[in-house]
Amino acid sequence: MQHDRKQVAVWDVFVRLFHWCLVVAVAVSFYTTKTDGIPFLFPIEVHAQAGYLIIGLLIFRIIWGVLGTTYARFSTFVYGPRDTAVYTKALFKRRAPRYASHNPLGGWMVVLLLLSLSFQAVSGLFLSDDIFFQGPLYGLLGRDISGELASLHALNSDVLLILIGLHLVGVVVHALQGENLVAAMVTGIKRFTSEPVDIKQTHRTKHHLFALGAFLVAAGICGWLWFYPY
Repeated sequence: MQHDRKQVAVWDVFVRLFHWCLVVAVAVSFYTTKTDGIPFLFPIEVHAQAGYLIIGLLIFRIIWGVLGTTYARFSTFVYGPRDTAVYTKALFKRRAPRYASHNPLGGWMVVLLLLSLSFQAVSGLFLSDDIFFQGPLYGLLGRDISGELASLHALNSDVLLILIGLHLVGVVVHALQGENLVAAMVTGIKRFTSEPVDIKQTHRTKHHLFALGAFLVAAGICGWLWFYPY
C-alpha cells in the first residue's frame, strides 16, 4: 500500500549555504595540509584563509542558531541526556521515531562538530611555521603556549576526521532507512510517510534582517583575519 508522503520545509537557505560552504572550506583546509603545492603556490596560506572562512561561517551559524528560523535553532535539536538516552535505546530496538530536524544523536553530533571545528580554526590563529605563515594572534599567549596549541591543533584534526566519518556513516544509515539527508540539505525539504515527532510551526518574521546582521558580523571578522597585516 502506498502512503502519502508528507513534505516538511526544514532547513532554510542560510543553513544550506552554511553547510555546503563549510564542506568546501574544510575540504580545502585538509587538502592543503597534504599537498606539495599543487595547485596552490603557497598551500599554508590557502590553509589559513580556509580557516578564516571557517571562523566566519561558524560565527554566522552560532548567531543563526540562536536567532534563526525554527529548525535552525539549537534549542530545536539539542536534547537533554534523558531524551538522548531514550532515543538511543529506541534506535537499537529499531523503533526510533522520525525527526524533522536532527534527532537527539544527530543534534549532539552537530554540536561536537561545531566545537571541534571552532577549536581547530581558532587555535590556528595562534600558530606559526616560522617560515611562510604567522597567525594574526601568534605571540599573544607566548611561544610555549603556541607550541602546545600546535600539538592540540594536529591532534584535533584527527578527532575532526573521526567526527566527519561518523557523520557520513549517519548519513548512509539514514539513506538506508529511506531518508535522503543529502537531498534535503540541497532542497531544504524532508519527506515523511507520517508526521515527525518534532514538527513545529515556523515563523519567519524579521529572520532575513537577523540573517543580514549575522552575515555582516561574520564577514567583518573573517575580512579582518583575511587581510590582517602580518
